[in-house]
Formats: sequence, structure tokens, C-alpha cells
Amino acid sequence: MAECDLEIPRTWVEFDDPASEADAVERFRCDLTWLTSNWTCTFGDGCCGIDASKPDLGCCVLGAHFTGDEDEAHTASVMKTLTRDEWQFYDEGHSADGWVEVDEDGDRKTRVVEGACIFLNRPGFGDVTSSVEGSDDVRTAGPGLGCALHQKAWATGVEPWSLKPEVCWQLPIRRSYRRVTLPDGEEYLETTIAEYDRRGWGSGGHDLDWYCSGNSEAHVGAEPVYVSQRPELVELMGQAAYDVLVTYCEAHLAAAAALAVTPAGRDLLPLYVHPATLEAQGR
Repeated sequence: MAECDLEIPRTWVEFDDPASEADAVERFRCDLTWLTSNWTCTFGDGCCGIDASKPDLGCCVLGAHFTGDEDEAHTASVMKTLTRDEWQFYDEGHSADGWVEVDEDGDRKTRVVEGACIFLNRPGFGDVTSSVEGSDDVRTAGPGLGCALHQKAWATGVEPWSLKPEVCWQLPIRRSYRRVTLPDGEEYLETTIAEYDRRGWGSGGHDLDWYCSGNSEAHVGAEPVYVSQRPELVELMGQAAYDVLVTYCEAHLAAAAALAVTPAGRDLLPLYVHPATLEAQGR
């Protein structure tokens, strides 16, 4: 299945942040076409990886760039709680080389070890093989393939976003800011919530061998993004703003459903339904 174009028609909604103060208005600008799509993370279940030579390693091959000192410090505090049983590269992370490195642009990021992020446990890590007496039944148990920080969250019953570097848990949602000046000179801060497409990776994003956000192979989720990514969106927007977003997403889906009941042969405009979701559904 093909990846859709980067430039597609989209439906956007804007609304004031309910949590903003009267004298400091902030507004959200949200991509309803993306947020109501059926994208879902397919890591370990169909993800081809951004590097074709490492299909099992997903988008973890480049390591995670920190958004700032606070992000790095938070990740460091979580790293210190990991044990050898939870983290395949525990010894490397605690070695003189550490778990952080600086890229060619001088930006700090998680260190790449053996071709991927130091926190990525590789296939088979921690597997313990046992057989039931008198039976050919063989069982394995252990963390296995996946982010050690993400697996730590699952094991401790907390949301994965609370333990991972910001870029890791936000992707493929992209939050950006800009200051808007109105014709009368008034200004407000605009927060955009949209799709983290290839361009979010910078110029190198165009060279990724495979990417999920616009690919129909990843638009197979049982729920739309605004539902499946609720914890992340609440953290990015705040509960009050998320509640407003839900009303717009529900109205958008209702409109798209109504438009789908059209005369035979009429195409549903992609600005109502993400083209990758349309292709995944065979529409």
C-alpha cells in the first residue's frame, strides 16, 4: 500500500484554550482530518521501520533528541530506575560512554548502540525458555523487543508518556507554537496539534525508507487518533481543551459518515477522511 502525499486537503478547527487567562488568550488549531484518522502504532506488528535494513527496530534507529534540559533530566531520572532485567543495554548505559550523545549539529540525544537507541531492547531480550514436564509445550517470557522505558510503564501501570523522552511519546502527533498578530495589533499564542509527518524529522525525513503516519498499512486502528491517543493529547493540551476537541472530532466524524452515504461513484473528499484511512478501508 502506498504512502499518501504530504500535501493533502485537511479540515482544521480553532478554539480558545478554556484554561487561558482573560488577558492572555491562547488558541488551539487542530487538524481534524488527522485526529479522526484510524492511524495506530504498528511497532512489532507490521511496522517496516524507517530504515529498511532494520525493519524490526521501527523509528528507534536514530535515537531520541531531547527538547531541552528538563526533558533530558526527566529521562535520566527514569533511566536510574531500570534494572538489568528490564534494560538490555544497562551496562552500556552506565559505562563511561553513558546513555547520551551529541549529534553533528551539537544537539543532545539518546545514544545509538548497535544500530538503534540505547533504550531499545532487541528481539529475544530476557527470554526464558521452559518446557512443561511430559509435554512438548515450550514457553518464553521476558521483556523482548521494545523500548525499555515503555515496557517499564506497562509493568508499573503508568502511562508511557510519563517515562519517555518527549519526542518519543508525542510522535506522530506534532505540537508547535506561533505568535499570531491580528489586524488591530492584538496578539495571541497559537498551539497547533497536527500530524507528525516526514517533515517533522527535518530534511532527513524525506529519506526515510518507510513512514507510518501517511501510510495505509498503519491506518488500521480500532479507534480514531483522538481516542487512542487521549492520554498524550491531554498532556499536550490540558483536560479542558481536550474535552472541547472531542466535541469537534465527534461532529467531524458524524459529518464524514453522512457524506459517505452518497450516490454511487462519488468520491468522499479527503479533507473529511485521511486518505491513508480511506485506502486502508478500501474506499
